[in-house]
Amino acid sequence: MMLSELPSSEYNPFYQTYIMALGNVDLMEELRKGKDDFLTLLQQIPEEKLYYAYAEGKWSLAEVLVHIIDTERIFQYRALCIARNDKTPLPGFDQDTYVPYSNADNRSRKILMEEYKAVRDSTIFLFDSFDEETIKRIGVASGSKMSVRALGFIISGHQAHHIRIIKERYLA
Repeated sequence: MMLSELPSSEYNPFYQTYIMALGNVDLMEELRKGKDDFLTLLQQIPEEKLYYAYAEGKWSLAEVLVHIIDTERIFQYRALCIARNDKTPLPGFDQDTYVPYSNADNRSRKILMEEYKAVRDSTIFLFDSFDEETIKRIGVASGSKMSVRALGFIISGHQAHHIRIIKERYLA
């Protein structure tokens, strides 16, 4: 499934930033490549940089990493619910309320990498299990129509968006 096949009617315009961070990629290839790219980046980050924030009031790098993991879990759950034809509208979430309770600054790079791998592997298995009909199924999340395939691309694009920020603001 290529990104060019995803109509904008299958997701809220709020997510356009993440979609645009990808280019025309194949969903499953991007999930796998994104995993490798992200783990390579994490491996290169010195342990002491994990707890660095580039400005007052900004998240530490560890908090950004846990935010990426948390968001992937939430979007993965949304994809599962919609894929299984659960018609319950799925709530939004406030990322800023999650971070202070994430305990991110007390986690090591090794633990963050292991947790990320587990979550991304789960995402890959989940999306790999969807057939053509399931991947196009539409539900409601955060008050808007959302397809299963849009959620997969948003997961990838959200990570790509944050990788760019990490490189520009935390590692520059």
